Amino acid sequence: MTSEPPDVKGLIDLQINTIAELFSSENINSVLIKDPQKVNVTNKVDVSENLTSLAKVDGVDLDSMNFTTYSGSSDGKISVNITALAYSSPNTTSGRIVLSGTPDYIIKATAEANSSDSGITVDLSTIKIISILKFFNQTSSNSYSGNNGSDRITIG
Repeated sequence: MTSEPPDVKGLIDLQINTIAELFSSENINSVLIKDPQKVNVTNKVDVSENLTSLAKVDGVDLDSMNFTTYSGSSDGKISVNITALAYSSPNTTSGRIVLSGTPDYIIKATAEANSSDSGITVDLSTIKIISILKFFNQTSSNSYSGNNGSDRITIG
């Protein structure tokens, strides 16, 4: 405790300097939210098989797999986000097997990856599923009668 009155101008100047330093041209890139960077992964097939096992689906569409990161893709470990479309297991109805030609699920996962000169490789032991969303077809008929514009697919 002091008997002197507080230095209001000094406190205000300190707060203004702190905020100005935070938004300085050197620090602005760490403050702004960046778009994710798409990365190419060398072990897509292994990741697909691992996701199939973890999500308990029949298969993952390799062409739909998307790998993104907010980390730089320089040498070392990076965190990647994985998004993929997946197919449910075939089901049988009245003695026949029905195979789905369209994906039934969308899987979102994260993993650690190793970035090197040879490419980016996902560490399969670090894959963690964030969410599995199922596409629901809201039509009540089991037979396909063509595209009449009334078919809707929702995510639930």
